[in-house]
Amino acid sequence: MFKAIGNRVTDLRGVSRMVVDAISRSTGLVEMMHANIASKSTWVTGATVSGVLNDATSFIYKSIRGITRAVGGSIDLALDVLAPALGDSGFSPARDAVIAALNGVLGDHLAATGNPLAVTMHLRREGRPLELTREGLAAEIQVPSRKVLVLVHGLCRSDRCWEREGHNYGTELARDLGYTTVYLHYNTGLHIWTNGRAFAQLLEELVAAWPIPLSEVSILAHSMGGLVARSAYHHASATGHSWPCKLRKLVFLGTPHHGVPLERAGHWVELLLERTPYTTPFALLGKMRSAGIRDLRHGYVLETESKMRGRSANGSDSHRSLPLPGRVRCYTVAARIGNAPFPRRDELIGDGLVPVASALGDHPDSRRRLRFPRSHQWTAPGTSHLGLLCSGQVYEQIRGWFGE
Repeated sequence: MFKAIGNRVTDLRGVSRMVVDAISRSTGLVEMMHANIASKSTWVTGATVSGVLNDATSFIYKSIRGITRAVGGSIDLALDVLAPALGDSGFSPARDAVIAALNGVLGDHLAATGNPLAVTMHLRREGRPLELTREGLAAEIQVPSRKVLVLVHGLCRSDRCWEREGHNYGTELARDLGYTTVYLHYNTGLHIWTNGRAFAQLLEELVAAWPIPLSEVSILAHSMGGLVARSAYHHASATGHSWPCKLRKLVFLGTPHHGVPLERAGHWVELLLERTPYTTPFALLGKMRSAGIRDLRHGYVLETESKMRGRSANGSDSHRSLPLPGRVRCYTVAARIGNAPFPRRDELIGDGLVPVASALGDHPDSRRRLRFPRSHQWTAPGTSHLGLLCSGQVYEQIRGWFGE
């Protein structure tokens, strides 16, 4: 019981900090809007009256922020005293789902502010973190295989998302093809390249600590997870890691290789809000989309791409795609929510989130096109983005690929 309470204490501390941040940010938005309106009203009220209003309201806004910080600090202080006495507990599936969604939307902010709700990347089995030492892995995995399959989840999800409607592709592939499966759990609100770099290091540690000699490492990735895997391979190859030499297969499920239209729409709304002094403060709300979501606009997997995006006034996409790993057999699955092709629908939403062409790596610009062999591409009819995780026909397709 104490452990469960301790877990709630940690959650409450995280939520209290979010509330404090939200009040402070909202106060700043209102103050900025007031200042903009007042500055544009000087031709009516006169500079003197406008200045008095700004001075008076500035004092009020500062007071609100000061009180908010004091209350937040008091909550944190009380919880710091209670937490060691109450202990901590493991995560339930329901809690994991909420925390994963929160990290997808605000994960970069949570990490930057040291919020205890921020997810730290690690590998798991059955929801339990793995200790990446030879002894730790041997204790957790009773009969390790020479073949390891790493499953990587997508945006706002956790490693538990692979358990869906009676399916778990990891469990099924272990049963049918003899893989030992491990699951990545990470903060999807961080930049894709940040997660890629951390994932590369985790795989290096996993391979070095595996209890028996490894013959194969393969990756099954859903949605954003595919971009994280591509980024990890690039970083590992550039820094001389050993695990890329053991990577045999990389299978993508609904990965937005060329981005998603919904994030691009969000960016344009943000630009429109910035066009007048009255709506500029609310553009800050749009900017609260996490770094991970912003990277999905065009499917950025490298730090240089992300930085160039930040310099682009209109969010245009002029980067060249990172090629697929040359010595790895790469496969990709797209989905369409209808059972029959419908060009306009497939172009815009595909599986409800990722367009078919983006998931297949196709692009009008040949420099951007990913070179999947046609036999390594497949489109699942009548399947949604999350339906890719629990489809019998999808499983049969990927099992055939992994079994080649």
